[in-house]
Amino acid sequence: MNDSGLRDLRLVLGVGAACGLTWAVCQSVGLASAAPYGVVMAAVLMRPDFQPWPRPLLVLLPVLVVVGLGLGTFLKPLLEAPEVWQFAVVTAIAQCLGQALPDRLMLVRNLLAVLAVLPLLGSNATWLSAWHQLLAVLVGMGTATLVQSGLRLPADSLGADSEGHGSSAASQQEAEGGRSLTQRFADPYFWRKLILSTLALSIGMGVGAVTPKYLYFGVVLLLNDSLGATLLRVRDRMVGVSLGVLMPLLVFATFPIHALSVAAVMAGTTALIVGLGLQPHLRTALISSGVTYVGYGALTDWYVPHRWLDYLLGSGLALLVCLLVRPYSALLRFRRLARAGEGLTEALQALLPSALEEARVLGQESEFRELLRQLGPSRSR
Repeated sequence: MNDSGLRDLRLVLGVGAACGLTWAVCQSVGLASAAPYGVVMAAVLMRPDFQPWPRPLLVLLPVLVVVGLGLGTFLKPLLEAPEVWQFAVVTAIAQCLGQALPDRLMLVRNLLAVLAVLPLLGSNATWLSAWHQLLAVLVGMGTATLVQSGLRLPADSLGADSEGHGSSAASQQEAEGGRSLTQRFADPYFWRKLILSTLALSIGMGVGAVTPKYLYFGVVLLLNDSLGATLLRVRDRMVGVSLGVLMPLLVFATFPIHALSVAAVMAGTTALIVGLGLQPHLRTALISSGVTYVGYGALTDWYVPHRWLDYLLGSGLALLVCLLVRPYSALLRFRRLARAGEGLTEALQALLPSALEEARVLGQESEFRELLRQLGPSRSR
């Protein structure tokens, strides 16, 4: 077995072990209701390159969980209003808080908006339940860190990162530079997203979505400034959601939920994604598997098709808004900047994934790759 195959095998075993151990620990210490939070966190923290996460990130994640869950838990009893109004108020505040963060933390803005509305989804949103969820997240983080450290080999390259989305987002931050607070709140695309996300749940209810919260999540997680970036996220979400439910459906029909079945589901999803060569969609698929199997359990058969359809509705709504409200094409901007003849600059590298996605959808991929060849070495996949 070559180095790549050995690393993939370690990743499959590591994800399964981290998720199974996290579920077992949560069950043992009275955190059973919050176990899905820990399992999902353990899964997404397992890096395909087995390199340790930056320490500031390991501090930021619990803080983000505290702020997000605390905001929803605090506001829910104060908002004696229909659920759509609760969602609108909480998501507006969460997105304003996220926009106040510096641009180097832009990757956590969507996560804050998602965490803040989670307490609104159940009738047992208390400070005790939020505390249990935070503890479960910490258990997942600790377990994933220990398992990853135990499986790390000296041969693992220090600079490797198999996840393309994070690297492109980081380069985009560097290319944009830091904006002042006034500039961040003057961004018209922020207001476009804020307005749509406050209306997303009511739109979902209006069109008859069975689980309208996923239409909301689709808007919050997928809507981006440019059409290409939104298309890229939509493809990642729908591929991940579609493939991430296969193992929960298979295992749920065969075994009851326990530590070994949780490990089998998460390891099976990892093996499926790696086997298909779809590693960029691994984290989305693992989130889908964890939420489906550990979070919904007996409702898996009912949950899967409705969640898929409502995410599809959310994806369509995000794309429609991109086309109709201040449309911005990353492909057109890439071509305009390329005419300057300065090669593949940092600004072009930041636009590359989004522009390539637009070119694929428009049937212009061959022309786009020829343009890349003229500019210099290509980083596209």
